[in-house]
Amino acid sequence: MFAIVTIAGQQFKVKKDDELFVHRLAGQVGDAVEFKEVSMTGEAGKFSFGKSVTASVKAEIVEHLKGDKVIVFKKKRRKGYQKSNGHRQYLTKIKISAIA
Repeated sequence: MFAIVTIAGQQFKVKKDDELFVHRLAGQVGDAVEFKEVSMTGEAGKFSFGKSVTASVKAEIVEHLKGDKVIVFKKKRRKGYQKSNGHRQYLTKIKISAIA
């Protein structure tokens, strides 16, 4: 069974025991979280869309971490303008425990 779920503003296709990285969630390591914004579910050729979906996805927070560094470099040629900036996104690793 799989589900399309909205987590922190992004949609993910998840199955049981999947591990994925999402934007930082509130909670401590080991806490259980539940996501109720499920857009679609599917199992063995049967699909549910839209308002007929009454499923929820339960997950566990595995760890909080920071993503890879992204360098933002801006330049305008022949003008002497250069600007460099770096960014690291805060992420949370979660493990899907159940699709109910």
